[in-house]
Amino acid sequence: MLIKVKVIPFSSKDKIIKKSEYSFEIYVKQKPIQGKANASVVSILSKYLQIPKKDIKITKGFKTRNKIFKLKI
Repeated sequence: MLIKVKVIPFSSKDKIIKKSEYSFEIYVKQKPIQGKANASVVSILSKYLQIPKKDIKITKGFKTRNKIFKLKI
């Protein structure tokens, strides 16, 4: 399953907002340096969707705010 995620770095707290069934907006405290923000997004998605981190992969948008993730469900 593919989902779209818009990432907003430098937030005051980590939070996730579900926009539609396959679209999310995720706020992370981390800076977008050396993949730290991406790692935070994976961690937040893992907790929210209750699936292991290893089942969440970025397929598009490694260096942009708009990303597409592939989930193994």
